[in-house]
Amino acid sequence: MRDPGADDFAAFVADSATDLARLARVLSSDPASAEDLLQSTLLRVWRSWPKVRAADHPPAYARRIMVNLATSGRRRRWRGEIPTERLPEPSVGDQQHAVADRDWLIRAVRGLPARQRAAIVLRYFVDLDDAAVADQLGCSVATVRSQISRALDHLRVTGSDPAATGGDHDRDHVHRA
Repeated sequence: MRDPGADDFAAFVADSATDLARLARVLSSDPASAEDLLQSTLLRVWRSWPKVRAADHPPAYARRIMVNLATSGRRRRWRGEIPTERLPEPSVGDQQHAVADRDWLIRAVRGLPARQRAAIVLRYFVDLDDAAVADQLGCSVATVRSQISRALDHLRVTGSDPAATGGDHDRDHVHRA
């Protein structure tokens, strides 16, 4: 006998999986961890599906689960090197600086403490306002602003020293993330 909530859950996954996968890629240190984070999030959403379905905004509920998993799981995991089979080919053409800037920005955001990273990702990558970010993180708007301010200060300091980032030009424009 089929669970009546399964169809609703399948529709929810079809509608929000792309956005959740994008969020997981930014919150995670590598693509495999992002896939694991997405699967863990969807599993938790499924386990709580009656409560999630009854929520005012189920995608926001799922994002909060994902952020909580990412911030709590980050403390337990080793953050060392990630082995690869071969080095990527260098970028060519006019897009080289844009790719380098994006790569630098993603690495810099991943280097932030978990709460600051979550606040930055929800504010600038998911494009939520401060109140929505506060709701997702379960804290006050003032705390969100403080976390974002500290994160942006860190990114500006890191980005202003090209030798520290391996770049050849100033990346002080990270506030446009």
